[in-house]
Amino acid sequence: MGQKPIAMEQLKQLLQLKQDGVGIREMARRLGISRNSVRKYLTLLTNENDSTQNNQNDVALAERAYGNESMAHDAQRLEQLISHFKDIQHELGRTGVTRQLLWQEYLRQNPDGYVYSHYCHHLNQFLKRLDVAMHMDYIVGDIIMIDFAGKKQSYIDTDTGEKIECEVFIAILPFSGLIFCMSVHTQRTVDFIACINAMLLFFGGVPITILCDNLKTAVIKPDKYEPVFTEICGQLSEYYATTFSATRPYSPRDKAMVEKAVNIIYNHIYGPLRNREFNSLQALNAAMYDQLILLNNKPYRNTPYSRWYYYEQHEKACLKPLPSTPFIVKKVVLLTVQRNYHIQLSDDHRYYSVPYQYVGKKVKVLYDKHSVEAYFEYQRIAIHFRNDQQKSYNTIPDHMPPNHQRMQQIKGWNRDDLLAQAARIGPSTQQTAANILENSIYIEQNYKACFGMLMLQKKYGADRLERACKRALLGTRVNYTMVRNILERGLDRSEESREVTVLPTHCLLRRYWASPNGGYGARYNGVIGPLSIAILRVLVKS
Repeated sequence: MGQKPIAMEQLKQLLQLKQDGVGIREMARRLGISRNSVRKYLTLLTNENDSTQNNQNDVALAERAYGNESMAHDAQRLEQLISHFKDIQHELGRTGVTRQLLWQEYLRQNPDGYVYSHYCHHLNQFLKRLDVAMHMDYIVGDIIMIDFAGKKQSYIDTDTGEKIECEVFIAILPFSGLIFCMSVHTQRTVDFIACINAMLLFFGGVPITILCDNLKTAVIKPDKYEPVFTEICGQLSEYYATTFSATRPYSPRDKAMVEKAVNIIYNHIYGPLRNREFNSLQALNAAMYDQLILLNNKPYRNTPYSRWYYYEQHEKACLKPLPSTPFIVKKVVLLTVQRNYHIQLSDDHRYYSVPYQYVGKKVKVLYDKHSVEAYFEYQRIAIHFRNDQQKSYNTIPDHMPPNHQRMQQIKGWNRDDLLAQAARIGPSTQQTAANILENSIYIEQNYKACFGMLMLQKKYGADRLERACKRALLGTRVNYTMVRNILERGLDRSEESREVTVLPTHCLLRRYWASPNGGYGARYNGVIGPLSIAILRVLVKS
């Protein structure tokens, strides 16, 4: 590489010294360059008449002074090189592609091109212009960024003396900069859920979005636009009323705040704890928590305010409230609704109802030790609460078809309930209900008939049913069919009810006979009734 050219300011001073009549030796001493360099630049900057070019601007001076420098690049060659860089800027990320390979391809197309060192120099400059950073302004309470640190913490198992390494979960609220961290054994689902629960409890609220990278616990299929999240993230999102989002693959700047928080944790927690030994995960987390509080209360540089101050003043009130209990992971199964509109859980062999309209459908069932939820096409259609004293079949009446609901109502009735319903309509209805309930020895059949009679009020009204029952009571026996016929024929609306001749009260016959002399008689407690004798005469003649 050629000699480094002098700066533009030195060129201007050289011209001024030339104009002032200063000698070459003195120019070299004042400017700190060699006498040969002074002669060379004076030759380049003066014309044939040896007059200085004081009226030239910086561009013209640079063109005259640097035009023959070995480091000065020909404009055409540089343009060709930049065009080449634009074509191959995505090639460097491909397997087996090196700068040496790209430079060799460049030389085959441009034999008079730059040497390898100049090629790499200009490539670095080109990539720097592409790799620019953008300042992000964050909205209060909008997002929490989460990540696992690359370096692990550890503790000593007291039983075995083994050193147990732990993952460190880190989260940050970007607006206030409030940081949370804790150690867990793995990045698996159970530990991931514990981290999310502890993080939201520490922050005292829920953001709109939780941003993570593409860790396997959270993301099934990474994608720049539509990543596919795990079932656990879906459950967490629904329970905490938030949304999970993932960074673009291989784009750590999408969560730059938490990447920076990782380094902060290294300096303020890993460093102070580096010489301490812990005998359990709980002891390690307790020590980390103490250092975390100190970190969040430490004022920002050149300001009296800390992360915790900005969080309390601006961000805490903007977070959504937490549920009363932390999230518990649910098991997920896909079940078919049976003909009896129930689903069966294999864990406890109990049955749980869903609306009868979903018989034969495949439903997604989420359950834990407290509840069972059934979903059809992302909409919850049933929820049951579990306990150890439950029956085998757990049925919600609203899930039953109408005819089954009526049967269930009948099954649960008793005499007092039906009479109480009848009494609310009127005394005649109550008396009619009492008579119907005594019609036969089949109690459930009587309940159905009584219920059917009471249901007539929905069609005809309570007043008409009361009048119909009053008319029906004039007969010797009352039943559901009689009351229904009265209502259907409108007999309850007649102002004067048909007079019914009532037979005179008489004693029931205990025995009757024909006497040897042709007479007839009847005895009831030793008393002969004349009416009974007349009836007996008719019977004997017939």
